[in-house]
Amino acid sequence: MPNDIPTIIAIVSQKGGSGKTTLAVNLATRAAQAKHESCVIDTDPQATAAAWSDWRGDFLPVVVTAPPARLGRTIASAQKNGVDFIVIDTPPHADAAAREAIKAADIVLVPTKPRAFDLAALEPIADLVSFAKTPAFVVLNAVPSGATKLADEARKAARAMGLDLCPVELGDRAAFHRSSAKGETAGEMDPEGKAAKEIEALWKWARKAVKKAKK
Repeated sequence: MPNDIPTIIAIVSQKGGSGKTTLAVNLATRAAQAKHESCVIDTDPQATAAAWSDWRGDFLPVVVTAPPARLGRTIASAQKNGVDFIVIDTPPHADAAAREAIKAADIVLVPTKPRAFDLAALEPIADLVSFAKTPAFVVLNAVPSGATKLADEARKAARAMGLDLCPVELGDRAAFHRSSAKGETAGEMDPEGKAAKEIEALWKWARKAVKKAKK
């Protein structure tokens, strides 16, 4: 129904190359497969999600671009058009964009690679989500196979900043890169692959996290 309040997930990171857009388009596509009217709002001036949509063609999710100052109006317009699942893709190095997305969201996902420079970029996000009181979860992304110690140290670093961790982690999978270049998702390219199964697990967990946040 157009008047229903949509589910809104913000994907936020201050580090470029953390996997925000990949996460955004994979989640929004999975929502579309679950019969949601889904939309990605791309607030990044580089418009990577919008480029992915151009490669994809006339298939859900819809991707719209919007500067952070127009985020609220863009969400309202999407809601009026019957959109019930929104993923906000944000630019790196942009506190204002991150702040607006965090305020609008039900939950925030913070993708990060398990490396020192990436983990250091979590600190400003920790401050923003703490101030906004929006539930936020670090999603370890591009985790190398067998990197148990590296992933464990990353989890400890995130917890030390007061951030919660998403229990689903994404491996360093070629399927994410190959599918994006074709305007597809990992689940569409290889439904039985490891990347597809990780997104499926993330989707199921995110639905529960949003439901809990909305109570």
